[in-house]
Amino acid sequence: MEFTHDTKNNRFTLDVNGAIAKVDYTLKNDKMYLVYSEVPYNLRGQGIGKILVEKTFEHLTKEGYKAVAVCGYIKLVASRSEKWKHIIE
Repeated sequence: MEFTHDTKNNRFTLDVNGAIAKVDYTLKNDKMYLVYSEVPYNLRGQGIGKILVEKTFEHLTKEGYKAVAVCGYIKLVASRSEKWKHIIE
């Protein structure tokens, strides 16, 4: 699995054997708004979405970003761990 931050397209991706899971975002007022997440149908139910979102949160932490979870799934992942409270609104 290869995690990438595609700054040109405002997207985080996770390549799983050629299938791409993604988190799309917008930047506004120095915050990253995580607006959409998607996992290819053939990868669903395997925990790929959670891995992608947590890798996104780790990247945000490393880069010093604060973020707002707009996507329902991203909100769910953030709410299940106290670890992300400092970066996710």
